[in-house]
Amino acid sequence: MDRPTLAELRKLVGVANYQFGAGVGYALFNNQVRIERSRRTGRIRHIYRDAHLIATLRPTDGYLALTPNGAHILLSKIKNLRNLVVVQTDVSEVVRGGGDVFAKHVARSDSSIRPAEEVIVTDEQEALVGVGSAVLSGHEMMNLRRGVAVKLRKGVDESSESQATKDSGFD
Repeated sequence: MDRPTLAELRKLVGVANYQFGAGVGYALFNNQVRIERSRRTGRIRHIYRDAHLIATLRPTDGYLALTPNGAHILLSKIKNLRNLVVVQTDVSEVVRGGGDVFAKHVARSDSSIRPAEEVIVTDEQEALVGVGSAVLSGHEMMNLRRGVAVKLRKGVDESSESQATKDSGFD
């Protein structure tokens, strides 16, 4: 892992600001970030902060795929975060374990969410539940009662979160 160049850091900040809203890039990426490059292409793949993976730069579309560590940073630093989906507290444990979010369990969602966008899922007490990709728009999440609203990529199960840190080689 090495430090990003100034141009690479500007690119990461710009992508985060575009994807999640103004100011998010500066909250997520500071001068302590480290990057891991693709061995084959030399492009940025993984972004680490304080020895924890916070995001992956997807090669297919150039957007960021957040990890729960990255979502924690954003939730703690940004008050009116875009791309936020709030699920009912009674189903949050199932979602934490990696279950998808169904439309009938969405308590609130940002109306600007579009399908296939990266979203952060919390419960009604604003505790992080997971990160994933929206299947429905924010408006549809609130008005439909059937179907998957968010395809969860990673739930925040406390036992698996500490295990994921151990598995990644960072203690």
